[in-house]
Amino acid sequence: MKQKIKDNLNLISKLTFRRFWNIIKIFVSFYLSRIIHKTVHCGMPMSIAVEPTTSCNLRCVECPAGQHKFTRQTGTLTNDDFKKNIDELYKNLMYLILYFQGEPYLNSNLFEFIKYAKKKNIYTMTSTNAHFLDDDNSKKTIESGLDRLIISMDGTDQKTYSSYRAGGDIQKVKQGIKNIVQWKKKLNSSTPYVILQFLVLKTNEHQIEKIKKVGSELGVDQVQLKTAQIYDYKKNDSLIPSNDKYSRYKKQDDGTYVIKNKLHNHCFKMWSSAVITWDRLVVPCCFDKDAEHILGDLKQNTFKNIWKGDMYKDFRNSILKNRKNIDICCNCSEK
Repeated sequence: MKQKIKDNLNLISKLTFRRFWNIIKIFVSFYLSRIIHKTVHCGMPMSIAVEPTTSCNLRCVECPAGQHKFTRQTGTLTNDDFKKNIDELYKNLMYLILYFQGEPYLNSNLFEFIKYAKKKNIYTMTSTNAHFLDDDNSKKTIESGLDRLIISMDGTDQKTYSSYRAGGDIQKVKQGIKNIVQWKKKLNSSTPYVILQFLVLKTNEHQIEKIKKVGSELGVDQVQLKTAQIYDYKKNDSLIPSNDKYSRYKKQDDGTYVIKNKLHNHCFKMWSSAVITWDRLVVPCCFDKDAEHILGDLKQNTFKNIWKGDMYKDFRNSILKNRKNIDICCNCSEK
């Protein structure tokens, strides 16, 4: 709890008057849009996800990057392109997610990305499968000033873990966590806030209590149980947990599943955040994994022009009109 409070205070410390006023404008325009059912938008994103790479060393069962199911190209974000993104957005930006698809630590510029964002007083977070958290990278992670680190470990033994994280080695994950925790202590650093994330599946739900114990033994700040997005949930329930509490889907009387989310005609993310791919395409959110809804190209336009442009306005209007008709929204957990 103490570390969680420190993490929250760390995030709040990034607030400036301009960023605070930007957040007010976002909230006011979002709720006004909901009332009149027409897009009114003020402000710039307070949160952005920037994709370091689409490459990954694992072949996770439900991951399009790991399963090589993308139609878009595999690539890596350059340092120059990253700086261009941040230079345009940092004055209003509170929160930077250095992750979309792929394994961030496969980009050799990752630590430079973090350091540059830190100079702009932005809260930084990334997510990793921890296979590259050797002693050297763990030290560099702490020294970079990263604020939050999510480490995925979806099982407490090799068999269970690798049944989803295909090609993964649970011992590497555990050692990576140990390295991070040890270097935090050696460097007397309060950051990053380390979250051990456990994707709850039918194959591992029996290990929920055990993962909490493992997290405590490894010294992480928080163990986070996360529901899983299943792409073909209507036909394939092999990964949907039996415990309804940890499922995004509800079993019907005929044995089929439907998503629990009622998909109301609004989405705060469309007013407050966006995703920038490694090749600088702007897409609506993290559910558009294959960049099917490209709203702009930063190689040809500024982010502000894209954010305020007709394509974004039309997409927001379509959310307000009938969100269920948008493919990437049909399997979304955003309320």
